[in-house]
Amino acid sequence: MPVSGGTERTTTVIIGTGLSGLAVGAELRRRGVDAIVVDGLDILGAGQPANTTSLQRCDAADSDSLRERNEILRHLRNYAASHHMDVRNTTRAVQLTMVGGAPGTLGAADASAAEPPASQWEVHTPNGILLADHIVLTRCAHSQLRRMLSDFGIAVGRNVVAAMRTIGIYLVGVGDLITPSPKEVLRQAKTVGQAISSKVYPESGPDILAGSFAV
Repeated sequence: MPVSGGTERTTTVIIGTGLSGLAVGAELRRRGVDAIVVDGLDILGAGQPANTTSLQRCDAADSDSLRERNEILRHLRNYAASHHMDVRNTTRAVQLTMVGGAPGTLGAADASAAEPPASQWEVHTPNGILLADHIVLTRCAHSQLRRMLSDFGIAVGRNVVAAMRTIGIYLVGVGDLITPSPKEVLRQAKTVGQAISSKVYPESGPDILAGSFAV
């Protein structure tokens, strides 16, 4: 939905057009949640590009997992095309900025709160800005995410996933050493899809709008 000045408003921006990104995009589509999928994130920023960290892709190592991944990816691409998902394969994010307050300043107290104030995000791309309530990240390691949270001024304990969710960022297909298996990615995508849709439609049950992806 174009707004003004090269800015588009959506509910969720998914960063990564591979299996993880398309899987959670499909889950959100089934649940009636607007989402834009972009190719990847070149730089993670908190308003200070000099201190950002690139996210590197972690690829599956064994051939069986790759074959399974490619088959599921084929189904997901077909689903995306037939259901008119907004997938922008040639658009990359170049900066991620938290909207409201001073950039890059969110205290540890906010990160640990049970019901923190809702965050909005600006995903900067060469074509403009995508404004969203939720961000889904793929293709990165927990160590890189910790550095990202540090850039935003957030103190992180052991649970990186919980710290990210408090500010509206979700992880799918993210691992430290290797990429999770394709089935694990689908499980994560369903979990994230349910979590986001429950915030968008708080009065609906987790599976009222849709079922999970199956191959």
